[in-house]
Amino acid sequence: MPGDAGLGSAIVADLRRLWPMLLMGALVLISALAVVWTAYEARQMTNALNQQLQHRDELDIEWRHLLLEEQTLTEHSRVGRMAEKQLGMGRPAPGQEVVVRLP
Repeated sequence: MPGDAGLGSAIVADLRRLWPMLLMGALVLISALAVVWTAYEARQMTNALNQQLQHRDELDIEWRHLLLEEQTLTEHSRVGRMAEKQLGMGRPAPGQEVVVRLP
């Protein structure tokens, strides 16, 4: 087994001589993993942003529909019809009109 001791010492000697390359290789690997992780996080955040934008658009559409509904419900002719039907209101006859004048 004397050859084994020589092989072990040769490996250790090579590792001592090549440690800067091994360090650079490890740093490149760590950098590559960081790039992959960053790209993954960016995709996740882009997906979340797209979902929020879609939700905003849905809320905007709902808001527009509510504005249209509000406009429809507050139309003068509709209010007049509801006053006639539900409250029995109507235009006064010419003889029932009273004009109030301020001094």
